Amino acid sequence: MIKKVVLAYSGGLDTSVIIPWLKENYQCEVIAMAGDVGQEEELHGLHEKALKTGASKLYVEDLREEFVRDYIWPTLRASAIYERKYLLGTSMARPILAKRQVDIALREGADAVAHGCTGKGNDQVRFELTYKALAPQLKVIAPWREWKIKSREDAIDYACQHNVPITATKQKNYSEDRNIWHISHEGGILENPASEAEESMWKLTVSPEKAPDQPRYLEIEFDQGTPVGIDGKRLTPVELLQTANKIGGEHGIGRIDLVENRLVGLKSRGAYETPGGTLLVQAHRELESICLDKEVLRMKDQLALKYADLVYNGQWFTPIREALDAFVTSSQRTVTGSVRLKLYRGNILVAGRKSAQSLYREDLATFGEEAVYNQKDAEGFINLFGLPVKVQALAKRK
Repeated sequence: MIKKVVLAYSGGLDTSVIIPWLKENYQCEVIAMAGDVGQEEELHGLHEKALKTGASKLYVEDLREEFVRDYIWPTLRASAIYERKYLLGTSMARPILAKRQVDIALREGADAVAHGCTGKGNDQVRFELTYKALAPQLKVIAPWREWKIKSREDAIDYACQHNVPITATKQKNYSEDRNIWHISHEGGILENPASEAEESMWKLTVSPEKAPDQPRYLEIEFDQGTPVGIDGKRLTPVELLQTANKIGGEHGIGRIDLVENRLVGLKSRGAYETPGGTLLVQAHRELESICLDKEVLRMKDQLALKYADLVYNGQWFTPIREALDAFVTSSQRTVTGSVRLKLYRGNILVAGRKSAQSLYREDLATFGEEAVYNQKDAEGFINLFGLPVKVQALAKRK
């Protein structure tokens, strides 16, 4: 018998109706938990709303510093991007929220944890794999897999019947998920991949047409692959990301429209805004280009695909991710320096890279006179490198 449940609570439509539904169907105490990972105004009024809806208490804890330091930065250092575009904003946030939810459940002596993820989505997997990794004894309640509510329209009707305050409407029912790294938009008009996203939907970025007509230069500094400063000023992780978001958003940087392959086997279409993250990913990539040798860079690119899959699939607390982190950490020991970017109407141009540990040698790369590289050595190299091709050609002639 379940007596106490800790619910991952956002104050959105789904988790708002889950509180009365849990009390009605499980006759249990419901404790709501909301982690601040940078939702901004979405956290306003949550306490009053949760208690009014039937929760016995609400935890709201500032997880932003931990989120950036322990989840975003490792994923950035790994160069993990899902299916060519997605910078994994929602994927990274779920493990830290589920981890804190488990901490509270154990402290409160709860029997179960609950989430508002649908049976079609990836988030149910991300939450529940974290539960299994950290507290397998807790029962998991996933209302979307149990109740008779089949759509967001049904959920809105249920909320109205139970006097649950909500902001979603049947006319504007796309969902949003925001944190300090990004904001995602799904549902509504976006469910038709042939439809263009409405301009009014975008929250963090101006359209490139409305961006400043003058380019903006900025310099991003890294220490062993981790961003540490912008334009010569050292910043905390949260400050740095907030600054990058503001600059990127003002210049129309970071919008993507993606049809992705969900873990559960279907395709979905989403629109994502990651202004600061897009700047940091580009700068990090450019710094690696001068600091990593060819073999390490090639191997890292291969492992980045696996790392992205692990994060997307909710496998954060796994030995394989920890093992990949060991490789990434080793690869980043020399990735220290800065990259200068030029922003203009949604575009990012590289204006310079520099590092005290750069492998780029101007005296080797120059087309001018030099005394380091003996061009005659290339003849022997080509003869050996081309030997298999020559042997094959001779065999064909026979």
